[in-house]
Amino acid sequence: QVQLVESGGGKAQPGGSLRLSCTAFGLTLDPYPIAWFRQAPGKELEGVSCISSRADSTYYEDSGKGRFTISRDSAKNSVFLQLNSLKPDDTAIYYCAADRGGSGICRVPLLESDHSYWGQGAQVTVSS
Repeated sequence: QVQLVESGGGKAQPGGSLRLSCTAFGLTLDPYPIAWFRQAPGKELEGVSCISSRADSTYYEDSGKGRFTISRDSAKNSVFLQLNSLKPDDTAIYYCAADRGGSGICRVPLLESDHSYWGQGAQVTVSS
């Protein structure tokens, strides 16, 4: 059974940092680009960032450029999203997802329909 498990969410103050992890079980992440999405209360799911299968390219939506950093560790079968300079607008449930349909390169714009395996989500709350 394939599972993507996010961890590292929680509460942070504005300007603070969190590091999200996405670890796969029953699936080797190496061949796939991995994306992070988020869904804020009352809003639609939106793409945040993506990293290619070889980690030689990354993509960020404007919302996270300059503040978020995506990375991956093959040995840990995991992908990470470092969230810095957090803002209240970053409050959302964050999901990682694997794109199994491409050639290892992030397909942009990031679309929910391009990603076939999803984690259960990690809550990030930014508040003073």
